[in-house]
Amino acid sequence: MRLKDIFTIDFFLLFASLGLTIIGILFIYSSGITSTGIQNSDEWSKQIVWASIGLLFMMVIAFVDYRRLRDLAVYFYLGALVLLLYTFLFGRLVNGARAWIGIGSFGVQPSEFTKITTILCLARYLEDTKRKPESFIRFLVSCIIVFVPMLTILIQPDFGTALVFIPILLTMCFIANIRLRYIVFLALCMGLTSILMILPIWFTYVRKESLSPVMLLVNFKFIVSAVGALGVIGAVALISYLLYRKAYFFWIVYMITILAFALSVSFASHKVLKNYQIMRLSVFLDPSIDPQGAGWNIIQSVIAIGSGGLKGKGFLHGTQSHYRFLPEQSTDFIFSIFSEEWGFVGGIFIFTCFLVICLRLVRIIRVSTDVFGASITAGLSGMYCFHFLINVGMTMGIMPITGIPLTFMSYGGSAILSAMIGLGLAQSIFIRRLEH
Repeated sequence: MRLKDIFTIDFFLLFASLGLTIIGILFIYSSGITSTGIQNSDEWSKQIVWASIGLLFMMVIAFVDYRRLRDLAVYFYLGALVLLLYTFLFGRLVNGARAWIGIGSFGVQPSEFTKITTILCLARYLEDTKRKPESFIRFLVSCIIVFVPMLTILIQPDFGTALVFIPILLTMCFIANIRLRYIVFLALCMGLTSILMILPIWFTYVRKESLSPVMLLVNFKFIVSAVGALGVIGAVALISYLLYRKAYFFWIVYMITILAFALSVSFASHKVLKNYQIMRLSVFLDPSIDPQGAGWNIIQSVIAIGSGGLKGKGFLHGTQSHYRFLPEQSTDFIFSIFSEEWGFVGGIFIFTCFLVICLRLVRIIRVSTDVFGASITAGLSGMYCFHFLINVGMTMGIMPITGIPLTFMSYGGSAILSAMIGLGLAQSIFIRRLEH
């Protein structure tokens, strides 16, 4: 660590994240105020402690050469997997998910830190295989590295946190020069799976048409027959490609594999989705189908954001939060409270801060001197951007409710610590951008 390194950090990145953290603490405080003006929560003071510890972690990590973590990345990754397994077996059940471990009121969410360890492990692998940038095996192993912790988190079940691993994988593979068709393949698989999963829910709960042909998507015999037929066609196309090396045979296999994957996984998802998860998807499509139940959160969130107007009602003068119309208002719906009290102008400030963070991370990717550093920063940018887009979209009613917190602003010790650790890694890479 060198004293002069303090003046080489990315101050734009530092001040944007600190600004969001301070605003988050202010509105966590606001969320605890009742309609009678009484503060009935100490979450804001706990967040100050966690944010302070996180800031210390960030500065310490920033002055440690990130390349020293390369040899430890696999051990961090394996240790996180052990913690995830322990959490699944013996963790504390909170809001239907066994995602916490702790003693008394003190709890830690290992999945938050697993995102960082997965980024480090994948970054090391991508650097180790940089001489084979277009190899399919490289892409396949990258998927395995990410999907193992992702699936472990999914069975807790913590669907929101598990989703974050997808943009991490896609952004890191893209920066590591893995063939674009592999990345597009994964993106199309996920996108088509989501559509096929939502369609039966749309027709059942919104359109109320249980006899629609779309309902074949949840019929076991149809799925088996369709996937079997696609498998035969795909096998013939693959053999033809191997014999004649014609590009159109390859693309037939490519598209059929996507369709077969989407049909299979979307069908399986309907067998494992909990009732509350199905209702979350249903009310995302149309909150009015259950306005007093599952649709309540979205409706009240949209009311809060809309009532803020241009400049908001003023700090500590919100009604939706102080009269307790918004559940989980210090975590999932912190942006709703903020928008009600600081309005559209405040919202623009939050958007600007996150834009600054994303743009500075992109710059760090560009100036990084090695694949390891660039890959780490790419994974972090995918993680931060996804959290922002999903959480804010969720509060506005344009994304389904997934329980993903707003980075730096939502209450949560594990979330703020992992976010600050990630920024520390990015700062470490930036400080050493001129070293070779």
